[in-house]
Amino acid sequence: MTRPAVQRAYDMLSSEDDGRVCRDISEAACHAQPDSFLRHALALGLNKSADGLVDPKLVLSWLMTHLGAPAAFIGFLVPIREAGALLPQLFTAARIRAMARRKWAWAGAAMGQALGAGMIALAALTAQGALAGGLILLGLAVLAVSRSVASVAYKDVLGKTVAKGQRGTVTGLAGTWAAGVALTFALALIFLAEARFAIVTGALIAAALAWFLAGVVFAGLREEAGETSGGGNGASAAFANLRYLREDAGLARFIVARGLLTATALAPPWFVVLASGNDALQGLGALVLASALAGLASSYVWGRLADRSSRMVLVLTGLSGAASMALALLFVALGLAGTVWAMPLALFGLMVAHQGVRLGRSTYIVDMAPPERRAIYTAIANTVIGVILLASGLFGALAAMGGAALTLALFALMALGGAWVAYGLKELGDG
Repeated sequence: MTRPAVQRAYDMLSSEDDGRVCRDISEAACHAQPDSFLRHALALGLNKSADGLVDPKLVLSWLMTHLGAPAAFIGFLVPIREAGALLPQLFTAARIRAMARRKWAWAGAAMGQALGAGMIALAALTAQGALAGGLILLGLAVLAVSRSVASVAYKDVLGKTVAKGQRGTVTGLAGTWAAGVALTFALALIFLAEARFAIVTGALIAAALAWFLAGVVFAGLREEAGETSGGGNGASAAFANLRYLREDAGLARFIVARGLLTATALAPPWFVVLASGNDALQGLGALVLASALAGLASSYVWGRLADRSSRMVLVLTGLSGAASMALALLFVALGLAGTVWAMPLALFGLMVAHQGVRLGRSTYIVDMAPPERRAIYTAIANTVIGVILLASGLFGALAAMGGAALTLALFALMALGGAWVAYGLKELGDG
């Protein structure tokens, strides 16, 4: 795009409505902001699109079942994806901090995710049974660890290249068009039932290509060299950085709120269980469709709200997530869970809330952290949440003893608790 075309596109898409375009970034970064804004929107949108096409909870679990992988292998999908993406971050933050231009960490991580998705696609096309399951888990591990690097690097690059007041908008914009990709994927799964395996494997290949292109786009960002102090040994720096949990009460409270709000990510599979015994293939399409519609309807709105008050976004999403879970339990009590509309409606509300949690937590920590600590704070928060997600396996045992309804009720209480804790966070928005 020519420079005038870039400026016009930026003016149309950004939330700049009061002339304040250079808050919290350098003059050079401000001058490059139209190009940076569009590159962030494109690269992050490609990344989010690929995420939707390689969803372990839905797509990969179905794929393993289709390929005849052992059930025990399927049980490793979510722990590897979530913990693998979060737990390494405390150990990588210091090394990423030692890089003057951290865009290269994100671009390299995107290439790593492309490799992981390609490995999964290759396994789907060439293997069966336990071999297929093992290869898929290996590819997912590569993807997850690469994602952990990208997560740490992204917040810092975003803070250096996009001004405060525009960050939630650019992430919301990326989420909106990525949701359109997921919507197309869901409709294909629903209406082209006889070709589902071909659609899923094609989606895996498309995800690999999307991550590769995202890395290329992001590498073109004009990022100024930053401070590299605090690089040091990754493991040693990781444990030293834990002191910030004691020294910064705001960080500790944010992590507690975020931990409780993981209920919006953990609850969706239990909606499927409560909807009762529908064919797994139908469940795949319905969940992907609900998630896509929720993202399409809410991501940009949540992003704009996050630029005004990311704290209130966290509060509202906790409340709305709990309400959606309560609605699902009401449908069960009324005997409506098996109807065509009831559980999808409740699930749609939950996924809208989850979109807000993701945007609110991302925007809040970037705005809260001092520039020199963004990567470290992000790594600490994500590592603690990784441990919480690993512990969430206890809910599986709980469901076996008390049933899915009890599990979902506990998730609703977690979401309410997350809203209450988030309400006590410091307000960072400027209204």
